[in-house]
Amino acid sequence: MVFSSLTFLCVFLPAVLLLYSLVPNLKFRNGLLIVASLVFYAYGEPIYVLLMIFSSVLNYICARFVRTGKHGKNKAALILAVIVNLGILGIFKYTGFLVGTVNDIFSLSIPVPQIALPVGISFFTFQALSYVVDVYRGDAEVQKNYFNVLLYISFFPQLIAGPIVKYRDIDRQIVDRSQSIDKIARGLRRFVCGLGKKVLIANTMGQTADIIFSSDMSDVSLPVAWLGAIAYLFQIYYDFCGYSDMAIGLGLMFGFEFKENFMYPYGAANIQDFWRRWHISLSTWFKEYLYIPLGGNRKGKARTYLNKMIVFFCTGLWHGASWTFVLWGVYHGLFLLFEGAVPAVKKLPRVLAHLYTLLVVTVGFVLFRADTIGQGFTMIGKMFAGFDFTDSSLSLALSQLTPWFLLMLVAAVIGCAPIRPLADKIRANLYGGAELTAGWKVVQIALYVMAFALLFWCMIRLSATSYNPFIYFRF
Repeated sequence: MVFSSLTFLCVFLPAVLLLYSLVPNLKFRNGLLIVASLVFYAYGEPIYVLLMIFSSVLNYICARFVRTGKHGKNKAALILAVIVNLGILGIFKYTGFLVGTVNDIFSLSIPVPQIALPVGISFFTFQALSYVVDVYRGDAEVQKNYFNVLLYISFFPQLIAGPIVKYRDIDRQIVDRSQSIDKIARGLRRFVCGLGKKVLIANTMGQTADIIFSSDMSDVSLPVAWLGAIAYLFQIYYDFCGYSDMAIGLGLMFGFEFKENFMYPYGAANIQDFWRRWHISLSTWFKEYLYIPLGGNRKGKARTYLNKMIVFFCTGLWHGASWTFVLWGVYHGLFLLFEGAVPAVKKLPRVLAHLYTLLVVTVGFVLFRADTIGQGFTMIGKMFAGFDFTDSSLSLALSQLTPWFLLMLVAAVIGCAPIRPLADKIRANLYGGAELTAGWKVVQIALYVMAFALLFWCMIRLSATSYNPFIYFRF
C-alpha cells in the first residue's frame, strides 16, 4: 500500500486515525499503530512482513546484549547485528546484481537468482541498525519493551519510503506524546502538500521522463534530451520530497514529530551544500555510521578523500543494485573532492554557483535514471551535442509540451524556492511573538480550504489515471 492510493486515502488512513483518536490510553494507541503498520506492510508484502518482524526481534535482542552494565559494552553483539542486518540486505537486494556482474566479468553463465525485493528493506534495515549502534555507543538507552522497538521499526508513515528516523530522536515520543486538533490539522495539511507534490508534479514529470528515456536515441536531440533530464530532475525531487512531507504529516497526526528530510536542495550553492539539503536522513546516516567510523577527516587529506569516496560508493549502491546507481554515487563523490581541492568553486558569485550546482545535479540524475550506463552517457552526449534535429525529434518534444505539463513545470520551479521559510520570516517580522491577528487567522483558514481542495483534486487525478509509479520498490 502506498500513500498516493485511493485505498490508503479513503479507507486505511481514516479508519486508523479515527480508531487512534477514540483510544484514550497511549499504551493501547501504540498497540493499534503496531497492528495498523503490520497490516499496511502486509497489504503489499504478505510474506516479507515476517522478515521485518524478524529484523525487529534480532535488533531488540542485540541491543539488549550490547550493553553489559552501566559502562560495559559487548562488541560481539554489535558485530552480529551488523553482519546479520547487512547480510539480509545483501541477500535480498544484491545477490542477483553480484551474480550478474561475475557472469559479465568472467564470461560465465551462473543462473541469476530471481529474489523479490521487499519494499523498504533498505529503510527499515538502516533504521534498525542505527538503534543497535546508538545503544552500543551510549547515545540511546536500551529499550526493554520489545513492542516499543517494533513500533519504532514498523511505524507505517516512514516504513517504506523514509525518512530514516533515529531511535534517539523519537524514543521519548514513543512513551510520551499527545494528539491534538492542532497537530492533526497541521499534519493533514503537510500530508496533502506532499500528496500534491507526488500526484500532480512528480507523476506529470515522470510520464515525460519515462517517454523520453524509453525512446530510440536517434529520436533524441539536444532539446529533447534536456526536456527528459529536467523532467526527471523534478520527478525525483517531488517524489522523494513529497513522500517525506506525507510521512512527516502522518507522524504529526499521531503525535510524532520527525525531522525535515529536504531543505530546498535545488537552491544549493555547491555539491557539498546540496548534500546538506538532499535526503538529509540518509546523508547524516552515512556520516554518523560510516564516514566518522572510517576516520572522517581526522587522518589526513588522502584518507579523507578515500573515506568520502567509500561513502558515496555506498550511497549509490544503497539506492539500487545497478552500476548506474554506483556511478551516480561516485560521480557526486568526485565533485565533492573537486570542490575540496579547488576552494575557488565555493567562492563563485551566487548565480554562477547555483547554475554550476544544478548542472552537476541534473547530469548526475541522468545517470541515476538511465537503464544502463551506455544509455546514460548517450543521453548526456545528446544534451551537449545533440544537434541532429529531425522531424521525429521535434514531434517527440512538442508532444510532451502540453498545457498541463507546462503548468506543472512552472509549479515545480516555484516549489523549489524557500517559500515557507520566507513566509515564516515575514510573519515573525509582522507579528513577533504576539497572538495571531484576525487577518492571519483568515490566511490560515484559507490555506486549509486550499488543502482540502488540493486533496480532492489529487483524488480525482488518482481515479482518472493508472500512472502512479512507486520508485521506492528498488530501495
